[in-house]
Amino acid sequence: MRSVRGLSRRQSRERSGLFVADGPQSVREAVRHAPGAVRDLYVTPAARERHADIVTAARAADIELRECSEEVLAAMSGTDAPQGLLAVCAVDRPRLADVLARRPRLLVVLVHVRDPGNAGTVIRAADAAGADAVLVTTESVDVHAPKVVRSTAGSSFHLPIVTGLEPAALLAELAAAGVRTYAADGRGEVTVDEVDLTVPHAWVMGNEAWGLTDRVREACDEVVRVPIHGLAESLNLAMAATVCLYSSARVERPTGQS
Repeated sequence: MRSVRGLSRRQSRERSGLFVADGPQSVREAVRHAPGAVRDLYVTPAARERHADIVTAARAADIELRECSEEVLAAMSGTDAPQGLLAVCAVDRPRLADVLARRPRLLVVLVHVRDPGNAGTVIRAADAAGADAVLVTTESVDVHAPKVVRSTAGSSFHLPIVTGLEPAALLAELAAAGVRTYAADGRGEVTVDEVDLTVPHAWVMGNEAWGLTDRVREACDEVVRVPIHGLAESLNLAMAATVCLYSSARVERPTGQS
């Protein structure tokens, strides 16, 4: 129990190469889409009955089930209201070179994004919009932190998330691969409705408080803003990213194709 609880700390996750996914939605997606990554699955008696589909799928995938009490699960997850399921998973470390080799059409880049909820929501939006990968630079939040994983609602297991990237080098590699980079910034001269979204491109999203640095903006192909039609001063990071990603998705799938 103590070793699982320790995975709430970044140092422990980095040392062990493991992280925690808790709650039925995250665990269901882990079992369904990344069963090979699940090392242990902890379940309470009530959750075993309530989520029999997850238990059945886990057994079919030869995932070891460990029954425990609500109190033990709460101690391991660190949440006040555990939902009866917790999976210990191996960290996947996809490479940027492999993502680019597949000639992606849509990417999202997180530069110095620190808020777990924002990072998780952007990953979820990228998944929903059909993005090929999420690219995360150094000094950003750890995408395997419990709050981030919880915020993705299982999307962490659906698409590659490449981490530890240096912004300047990343933007240079994207350019070399023929991927245009669009810096999302309220000071952009063009709007999300005017920029060319028919070409392979990456949305570059900045820090919640100060946005993107001048150096990053200048390294991108264009600086693009989400138009504000009402009196709101701005959109937060997750909302802006969702608008940008779905603008791209509409161009890629103009008739609502899945």
